[in-house]
Amino acid sequence: MTSRIGKPDTEADQQLRACLDGQQPASFVMVAGAGSGKTTSLIKALDHLAKTRGAELRRRGQQIACITYTEVAVGEIWSDVGNAPLFHVSTIHSFLWTVVRPFQNDLRQWVVGRLDEKIAEAEEKISKPRTRANTRDRLAHEIERYRTQRGRMDRVARFTYGTGSNYTEGILGHDDVLKIGPSLIGNRQLLRTLIARRFPFVFVDESQDTHPTLVNALKQIADTVSGNFCLGFFGDPMQKIYAAGAGPIAASNGWIEIKKQENFRCPSSVLHVINQIRAEDDGLQQVRGRTIERNDIVETAQGSARLFVLPADARRSERLEDVRRWLAEANSDPLWESDDVNGDVRVLVLVHRMAARRLGFADLYAALNDDDAPTNLKDGLLDGTAWVLRPFMTYLLPLVLAARAGADFDVIAALRNNCPLLEKERILGQNAAQVLAQLKKNVARLVEMFSGESAISIRDVLIFVHEQKLTSLDERFMRFLSGAPGASDGGEADPEQATVNRFLACPATQLWGYRNYIEDQSPFATQQGVKGAEFQRVLVVLDDEESDYNLFSYGKYFGITPLSDKDQESLGEGRDSVLSRTRRLFYVCCSRAVRDLAVVLFASDVRAAKEAVVSKGLFAREDVHVLES
Repeated sequence: MTSRIGKPDTEADQQLRACLDGQQPASFVMVAGAGSGKTTSLIKALDHLAKTRGAELRRRGQQIACITYTEVAVGEIWSDVGNAPLFHVSTIHSFLWTVVRPFQNDLRQWVVGRLDEKIAEAEEKISKPRTRANTRDRLAHEIERYRTQRGRMDRVARFTYGTGSNYTEGILGHDDVLKIGPSLIGNRQLLRTLIARRFPFVFVDESQDTHPTLVNALKQIADTVSGNFCLGFFGDPMQKIYAAGAGPIAASNGWIEIKKQENFRCPSSVLHVINQIRAEDDGLQQVRGRTIERNDIVETAQGSARLFVLPADARRSERLEDVRRWLAEANSDPLWESDDVNGDVRVLVLVHRMAARRLGFADLYAALNDDDAPTNLKDGLLDGTAWVLRPFMTYLLPLVLAARAGADFDVIAALRNNCPLLEKERILGQNAAQVLAQLKKNVARLVEMFSGESAISIRDVLIFVHEQKLTSLDERFMRFLSGAPGASDGGEADPEQATVNRFLACPATQLWGYRNYIEDQSPFATQQGVKGAEFQRVLVVLDDEESDYNLFSYGKYFGITPLSDKDQESLGEGRDSVLSRTRRLFYVCCSRAVRDLAVVLFASDVRAAKEAVVSKGLFAREDVHVLES
């Protein structure tokens, strides 16, 4: 265990231990604001269980499950618990696959049912009078492919879990597992009982962004399985970023609700801002703030929090540099002007064209962030999880980097994990040396395709990867790569098809700039992608015109831009709205600051925008500055 264990208990930590120490542990929901040490509370709870119940759990062959949102978070928790076998730490998808994998017949039935659904959906579209001829041809081709897949399901010996789905080869992708898991848990009492027996404690991290179907399935285990089963949700509804997330988790009867109000990250100036932001939402007011020790005296860090209103003109990049220069002078802190990692300056942008242009992925950004692009692709662009990006982010780009560096061990490791040619069932009976020699040539060709001089498109790369069997692509790519009628018709009415076609037409080399962007290898970061992170100096850029992302509107949030009828309707019905989404995102951005916070608002009418910002009451008038020169 790490040093987090030795940190002083908060009241929330004591309440949590009380839940775990009962003869029948109580399930709970912990709401922990930004900078509160939510992960510390989770780790301390795991340590407490290891000390008080570890011997009993080991004797019964049971584990404590900890489910979190990303592989990065999994690695962080594993490093804290020391890879102890008592714990099962995994992503949501991996956990679900662990529990449903033994139910192979149920998996087969689900796939058959899913293919029937796809056939029915395609037939319904064909029957509509307004469906265009080329669309009918494409749909007919897809129906034929789905029926072929359905007819081969009996030949699939065993289903496995991969990045993308390929039903004919028995591969279920991320999206499949996220649907199958909650469905089987909800419909199979036996499965719920087996999960509770294997994992008598299940903790869910980042619960606000966990899909509601999984939340409901896990709660169903707690409600229907008798005996000792403790389900705990750790999260913060105010930090819900993704539209598909559950948001607030309602506590069931007998559950304990715990609020962790401390903030150990932000100086008092920033803490005031985020408390004002939160006052309009759930009203949780965070206390304490970051402290520093001077001459053996512990005091609250003051820091700074300012907002700058700038003209929304063609000089945006220059004006941002002006603000950084102003901050370096005002704070006597030259690091505000540094783009070096050691400067720890983070410029948070709403995935807008400014960062995309500077980092060289403007076409890729425009393709996936188009007004007509499906929400799942827009959201997936924010963190690299869109299904069209996954094979590149998780496998192909790291493979090319390893090959460029001459890291043969890493190349082979990547191929073993992703290349179907190296699966045990396939490699048996083949000339292994010959297979490896061909793979070496194919990897070398892949490196060429991603070189700086290459004009090869993303579609060309995927066709090569598919034909050479370097990986099993998500089956959704097939209609774009197979030459099916209408597969590359840029005028297709289907929004996803049009979006994916634009993405596939982009130069493959633009993926490098995008990768640098989302992996924190530039001073820029996405506002959605920094949840959980912290930086000494944070510069938040608010620019509705540049963002072209209508899920959020800082103009509407500050009262500069009038609300639409749809906005008013959402507010009146109590549904998630542009205001609540923007408020949450702004809270996440501002709460990243450890030392200084600066917010830049680009506006067409600078003076009117300043008055609107001051009236909002988040920043004191003396901390709102106008720079027009």
